[in-house]
Amino acid sequence: MFDVLATALIQAYPQFANAPLTLSPFGEGLIHETLAAGQLDKKWILQGFNNSVFRFPNRIDHNLGLLSRHAANHPLPFQLPLPLLNRNGSGLTAIQGKNYRLFDFVDGSTLQQVQQPAQAGMAAQAYGKFASWSHRLPAEAFEETIPNFHRLDLRFARLVEVAKQLPTIPEEEQALLQGYLEQLPLVSWYQEQRNHLPLRITHNDTKINNLIFSKTLNQVEAVVDLDTVMGGYLMYDFGDLVRTVACSLPETSTDWKKIQALPELFEELLSGYLEGLNGAITPMETESLLLGGEIMTLIMGVRFLTDHLEGNVYYRVSYPLQNLHRAKNQLALLQSQQGYRARFANFAALLQER
Repeated sequence: MFDVLATALIQAYPQFANAPLTLSPFGEGLIHETLAAGQLDKKWILQGFNNSVFRFPNRIDHNLGLLSRHAANHPLPFQLPLPLLNRNGSGLTAIQGKNYRLFDFVDGSTLQQVQQPAQAGMAAQAYGKFASWSHRLPAEAFEETIPNFHRLDLRFARLVEVAKQLPTIPEEEQALLQGYLEQLPLVSWYQEQRNHLPLRITHNDTKINNLIFSKTLNQVEAVVDLDTVMGGYLMYDFGDLVRTVACSLPETSTDWKKIQALPELFEELLSGYLEGLNGAITPMETESLLLGGEIMTLIMGVRFLTDHLEGNVYYRVSYPLQNLHRAKNQLALLQSQQGYRARFANFAALLQER
């Protein structure tokens, strides 16, 4: 089934010898079509680009080109797999009307959730090193790959707009909506931060499964899934780590009473992230990290609830109320985080004294 694609790839990329190329599905492929490519004793990863999620592939290609040129003279302590260039010098290759990208294969293991606290620290340290490594790059030179991706104020305004347009809202949805509307002070805090925080190069999707660990899980081998790299704030990257790692259950859980923040993992994340940054952070940025988890949890909850009210038009669902339940999950996690504000602040102060 991949014969035509394999032939086109051999013609397009100088990395391939004039020998048979094997292609097979690889991983979960939730966004892009992902294939393993093999020829002789070498392996690569091939991605078929998803234009419905990323509508501006040339912007991504531009941004990753900036990272590639920076990496040529500023090595990282782990791999940063970037698209290999085809014979035309581009990271994008059009085949049968679809864009493809080729990457070197990174051998290792991925995690869907941490198995021990030290792994949280290693993950945070890797993302911190990425932020430190890229902090001299001009954020203004990077293009928005998903416009307004983490703009909490705009997402919140959209939720309010959608809710006002509905003639009626069932009681459960109304109670959840009210819970989110009560977070307006956090939205206002976010807007104020945008007036003062420096724009940085951020990964913007810092889940633990966007890292490749060694087979023994004792170090990070690579930071992957770089399509969302663009200008942002450090609280985005640290906050998404908190949202997805320092929580008792994943965002799909409906066991409401067991959904809570895990302060011990938050502390591992904060220690690791600051260690990775190695001083490449301002005092105001450091302070913003403490509410980064709340910001990213709120934005995801708002997006889930908005999508539910609009009829599940964006996020894939396996049952009609799943986005509503995701929103309920995220509000429970958010409120739990807010209960730990004093503890998080005290721990940050202790780190600064060390």
